[in-house]
Amino acid sequence: MSLILFYITSAVAVFATVMMVTRLNAVHGLLYLILSLLAVGMIFFLLGAYFAAVLEVIIYAGAIMVLFVFVIMMLNQGHKTLAQERAWLKPGIWIGPSLLALILFAEMLVIIAHGGSAETGHVVSASQVGMALYGPYLIAVELASILLLAGLVGAYHLGKPILKMTRPGGEP
Repeated sequence: MSLILFYITSAVAVFATVMMVTRLNAVHGLLYLILSLLAVGMIFFLLGAYFAAVLEVIIYAGAIMVLFVFVIMMLNQGHKTLAQERAWLKPGIWIGPSLLALILFAEMLVIIAHGGSAETGHVVSASQVGMALYGPYLIAVELASILLLAGLVGAYHLGKPILKMTRPGGEP
């Protein structure tokens, strides 16, 4: 049963990732990226890496996606984008992400019904992950944090000219 769920979840992850890359709209791509990250979290769970699954959902599908939403809102250019945003939120837009999310929800219900444990892998504790990250991989973790900081500073500077061009009322 776990193998079938693994293949279904993998198909959802690959399809959501392809849809994310091919979307021209940033919000649509963001929805598919969230679903892709949730599917990867489910794959980690099915493989027995429960802590990695929780981190995937909390950090990537939660915190980083919220950061992306804030950047999209920060780059909003005023009244001319309001009509465009209304077009983005038509009910037909939500069919694809909703179907993929429904598949992942059904898989989660199947896992809960079968006892909630994976058949393969072994449990990795939070202390083991911490020792691995801050032991031999300390330099890689620090380089990743510097890269994220550089991305944050770059996003701020890209959004800064747009913010200067708008008046306090939001009009250019």
